Amino acid sequence: MEAAITIPTLLVAGLGGLEVSNLMITHTRISSIALATADNASRIAASSGLALPQVREIDINDTFRGAQIQSGNLNLQGHGRIILSSLETNPDGGQWIHWQRCYGSKSFSPQYGSQGAGASGTAFPGMGRIGAKVASAAGTPVMFVEVAYDYQPFMFGSFVGNKTIQYDAAYMVRDPRNTSGTGIFNPSPT
Repeated sequence: MEAAITIPTLLVAGLGGLEVSNLMITHTRISSIALATADNASRIAASSGLALPQVREIDINDTFRGAQIQSGNLNLQGHGRIILSSLETNPDGGQWIHWQRCYGSKSFSPQYGSQGAGASGTAFPGMGRIGAKVASAAGTPVMFVEVAYDYQPFMFGSFVGNKTIQYDAAYMVRDPRNTSGTGIFNPSPT
């Protein structure tokens, strides 16, 4: 009789604990993906030998491919979205989102501004949450990454509900970079 009452309770508690653990591990993995993507994007064209290295579409695609590989069985492409932005200073000395590229099929819009925001003037304050805005210094772009992922429950979907996990990360570009024109180049072969 005691076993009939205790075993189902322990089973539910144990499986619930596994679900919460899976959720926490997924949070950690998405946070790591955001940090690694921003870091990798900040290193694009580093040590290329050019006086002003160029960011190419293929470099950005490689950065996103690295994020997909890092995500492993999370299937970031199918259940998530990465938004990579180049935050730079505009000619007026204000903040400007020069370009953005996205990866993943999740419907998710940039939370801190879209490509072209702040192209002139000084009204655009930078990117990030209130009280934690990131701004670029003159001549030093910042790679800002937003990641959103629809959590895939391990076992009990109704236990944790529908959760979208979101993380942001930013890294300053380490070496000089050609930011003229569109800021992204697509030389032959494309």
